[in-house]
Amino acid sequence: MQPRKPLLINGCTGEGGGQLVRLACALAAVTSQPIRITNVRGNRSRGGGLKAQHVAAIEWLAKASEAEVDGLVVGSSTLEFRPTAPPTALKNRSIVIKPESRGASALLIFQAVFPYLLFSGNESGDPIELEIHGSTNSSFSPSYEYLDQVLLPTLEERYSIVVERRLKKRAWTIGPLGEGIIWLKFHPIPPGQSLQLTRPWNDRRQPGDREKMKRIDVSVLVPHAMREVVERAMVERLGTEFPEAEVKFVLSEDSGHDARMYVLAVAHSETGLCWGRDFLYDRSWKRKQATTLAKEIAKTITKRLWEQMVVYAAAVDEYLQDQLVVFQALAKGRSTYWNRATEKFDAEAQLDSGNDIDEVNKGLEDLRLDKKMKKDKTHEPFGFGSTHATTARWVASELIPTIQWFNNGTICEGAGISL
Repeated sequence: MQPRKPLLINGCTGEGGGQLVRLACALAAVTSQPIRITNVRGNRSRGGGLKAQHVAAIEWLAKASEAEVDGLVVGSSTLEFRPTAPPTALKNRSIVIKPESRGASALLIFQAVFPYLLFSGNESGDPIELEIHGSTNSSFSPSYEYLDQVLLPTLEERYSIVVERRLKKRAWTIGPLGEGIIWLKFHPIPPGQSLQLTRPWNDRRQPGDREKMKRIDVSVLVPHAMREVVERAMVERLGTEFPEAEVKFVLSEDSGHDARMYVLAVAHSETGLCWGRDFLYDRSWKRKQATTLAKEIAKTITKRLWEQMVVYAAAVDEYLQDQLVVFQALAKGRSTYWNRATEKFDAEAQLDSGNDIDEVNKGLEDLRLDKKMKKDKTHEPFGFGSTHATTARWVASELIPTIQWFNNGTICEGAGISL
């Protein structure tokens, strides 16, 4: 049998950065689909090519999937990845990934390797233990706090993916570089079974979804002298915009350096939804007083959270939307969640169906609305949301053509991958 021809992917497409590379290699490894990526991270103004975190993740994927790889060096603008061994062939259940660069994001490495590991179940039901070295709080990457408080709880609640995790050591890319370590343990999907959406989101906004917040969990990592003033500023700002919500500080930690300032706020609705917005301070700070910095941080976080919930309203936050695409794509069946785009389609469908349908015909109306699903074209990044989300849908559709998307990317008919 002749080897499969590599799927050609232009790395400049859509967001044109590392997310495209991580997702393409992750899905290629799961499906044993060879790929060739040109113009790697070609849209990055500070220089494209592979970074240390990409090399570390792909090196591990290549070893696990027994892949042949070309161009796997830092700075390479072309990568060919030809995996042969499926996830179920994985023997090692205790994994350590340690990139050469301390500044490499442990969280971005996790994004690249987790799909493969999720499908690496064996007949004995053995768990996977994963330790990743690298930064835990860095620019252009999710923080460990976001993983811990938003992504993993969502995967557990919606897909029944239970991941134990622990931050063994924190590391920043601001100030002196250190080596962070995150530890995770989970049971992969058993052989022959597929990922399931066990608790679907509502496709329409429900009372209490957004109107009234139950609480806002706040994580504060700032210099010791600033912790109290930042906490006061957060309570004041959040209390003004969300007066009904309890502000709860779930983490307050000395960042260990004057330039390290990070805050995450996670809002929880009465109906169980959550949205996270954060701020890793990246502005000039040396001539600013602590109170000024605290007010600036609180104002920025509160504004971002308010915009997420009001301007860009959706059942999941903007950062989570693109991270969920891979799970929507791999899972069996249909997934959707309410957002601005679904509400637009609902309004258009209701106008088309007319205003004279009585209760007796309500079931027939629902059937007609279901038939109004418009299949999306997937030859380029598409759908609602950020460039990262539209690019993720395109990459997933290129690697797994059996995925179907409808209504501007709001509905996904997953591939139901089973190995």
